[in-house]
Amino acid sequence: MILTKEDLVSQFTNCGLTKGQHILVHASLSQLGYVVGGPETFIRSLLEIVGEEGTLMMPSQTWKNLDPSTGVHWDAPTEGWPLIREHWPAYNKEITPAIGMGAVAEMFRKWPGAARSDHPARSVAAVGKHAEYLTQGHDISNIFGSGSPLDKLYQLHGYVLLAGVGYDKNTSLHLAETRADFPAKKWVLESSAILVEGKRKWVTYETQAVEDEDFVRLGEAYDQEMNVPVYQVGQADIRFLEQRPLVDWATSWMEKNRL
Repeated sequence: MILTKEDLVSQFTNCGLTKGQHILVHASLSQLGYVVGGPETFIRSLLEIVGEEGTLMMPSQTWKNLDPSTGVHWDAPTEGWPLIREHWPAYNKEITPAIGMGAVAEMFRKWPGAARSDHPARSVAAVGKHAEYLTQGHDISNIFGSGSPLDKLYQLHGYVLLAGVGYDKNTSLHLAETRADFPAKKWVLESSAILVEGKRKWVTYETQAVEDEDFVRLGEAYDQEMNVPVYQVGQADIRFLEQRPLVDWATSWMEKNRL
């Protein structure tokens, strides 16, 4: 299947996307089929739909900028861990690539007018009306909770687009984790290289431990209970969700199902 920008605009509009919306996008471009122009065409199509009054946001995480003890540097021998801690480049939102987020997210963080948050491991990028608001003040410890980019999208009555990906990629469920009260909730120490007054420093910070092992099961339950429609764009399954009811429902689900 070959898709042009016009095809994407038409098909995503049929999924419910429209002008003025603020949307967190998770996408696997390869699932759609052959998109003429690749990531650029995909981004242009969504920006055309939401228009000047709308906003797009995508994860631009740099999770390699975490301590090797977390397993993110599986390709390095353990005896090399001290060197990683001493020399891993400090996060620079203008330079540091998005890691494992896909070609769309990597292009999006460099898009003209894009803003990117300052979190050294779990940044987000945004383009549009509320790009600066969504990305500013991303606290190093409070990654997904109150005042985070995810919470700000919630306050804006934003949306979540899952394009060719499932609930295991649905970052908004981490906002529900911060709100839910369940016995297994815990805090951990993480470390990242950051710039402090222009100098690289290896900084350790406390943050809530996040888990995504039950996200698929949660999503299946949400789909069934809320009768979530699954659309098609090209060859990909598409879910287009209001973020606020999703997070509220997921918070309650976690309190009932997480022990």
